[in-house]
Amino acid sequence: MRFVSTRNERESATFFEAFANGLAPDGGLYVPEELPDLSPDTVSGEAQPYPALAVEILELFDTDHTPDQVFKLVDKSYSNFTDMATAPLRQLDDKLYVLELFHGPSLAFKDFGLQLVGNLFEDQIRRSGNSINVLGATSGDTGAAAVASLAGKEGVNVFILYPQGRISDMQERQMTCTGAANIFPIPIEGTFDDCQRLVKTLFMDEEFRSQVRLSSINSINLARVLAQTIYYVHAFTQIPAEKSDQVEFIVPTGNFGNVFAGWMASRMGLPANRFKVATNRNDILHRLFSTGVYEEQASVSPSFAPSMDIQVASNFERFLYYSVGGDGAQVCEIMNRIRDTGRIEIPNFDRDTFCSTRSNDEDIIANIKMVHEKYDYVVDPHTACGFQAIDPEYTTVVLGTAHPAKFPSTIHKAIGIHPKHPSLEKLREKQQVRYDLDPDLDEIRAFMLLNGVM
Repeated sequence: MRFVSTRNERESATFFEAFANGLAPDGGLYVPEELPDLSPDTVSGEAQPYPALAVEILELFDTDHTPDQVFKLVDKSYSNFTDMATAPLRQLDDKLYVLELFHGPSLAFKDFGLQLVGNLFEDQIRRSGNSINVLGATSGDTGAAAVASLAGKEGVNVFILYPQGRISDMQERQMTCTGAANIFPIPIEGTFDDCQRLVKTLFMDEEFRSQVRLSSINSINLARVLAQTIYYVHAFTQIPAEKSDQVEFIVPTGNFGNVFAGWMASRMGLPANRFKVATNRNDILHRLFSTGVYEEQASVSPSFAPSMDIQVASNFERFLYYSVGGDGAQVCEIMNRIRDTGRIEIPNFDRDTFCSTRSNDEDIIANIKMVHEKYDYVVDPHTACGFQAIDPEYTTVVLGTAHPAKFPSTIHKAIGIHPKHPSLEKLREKQQVRYDLDPDLDEIRAFMLLNGVM
């Protein structure tokens, strides 16, 4: 299979090329040239073990590795998850489920993409003989998952920008307490969008990107999104047949990557009826799906769900590409208008597949309390946004995006307990190492040249 840019100005790329580049040379994001079809047996047959399903789906996209190599990558990527089911589907009520995506090493759904990406980087370094420098921005969980996948690996240094004071203490400790010499956490004064903007600008600098052999761990890297399509299919096949006629996935999201992965799976044949985007108070996606207008706010407000404190949903460009029938020139025009005006009305908007909800901080606290009292189950603040409006007409799968122990103060505020996890408790005893830089491209560029592997 080959991959093209959403802006469609350059030649198509192989899987190896699309993965290694992260961002396409024309500034667009890579998408499959054609979306493959899932086998009917895959989506309606008996549920497979997660690794077997992962191999089957990834082989549709990664035609550069042999089947045996894909198997080994998958086995290495998911063998360290602590639940035998990898992504267990927990039933709370007759037609209500939580898809637990927090049993990986960083205790968040980002592990599903980044464990695979980390092993793909290791494979890339071995094949090419060239070291790489990985650059990414995080609103909390992406950075922790990237560190968990790449800490201590040879031939790669990792530079993670995150918004100073706007992520939870545990999220920061997962990045700053590794003791690994190849990890460089960089707090930036500003928001996640400021961090993401710096990262994208550096990736657009082709001379610098080539000089330091730059690679991406953010969801601009298509491999992450492809890996996330798998757990939607896995969840659907675990729902009893008599309850699978009307299925809605509720996806807490700020950057649109997670829900876009589910939407891709539906375009490939997954018979999900609807995707509900669950936002926090930073509700650009809720307003988009309510009005069909993408319009940025003046600023991002800190919330109890910090990983969704995002204004610019970078994966939205991939959805836009499909919405305009793969017209790269039109995508480029629309993205330029968003850059210049902060607003655009989306053509051919898919209102049948998408809907949305918004939760402010009071709603998050109330939802954590409600779920605990009604189902004797504890959800993290992001997952709590998914319980804002459950439609009883659907069999509902809420994506459980993180372990509640990553946000103990918010959980305590809601239900009076401090959830714990052994891996996080160990971090309290370790010294934090971070590198304070100004949000300045030249300073970040110089820091990477000084500390990167060359």
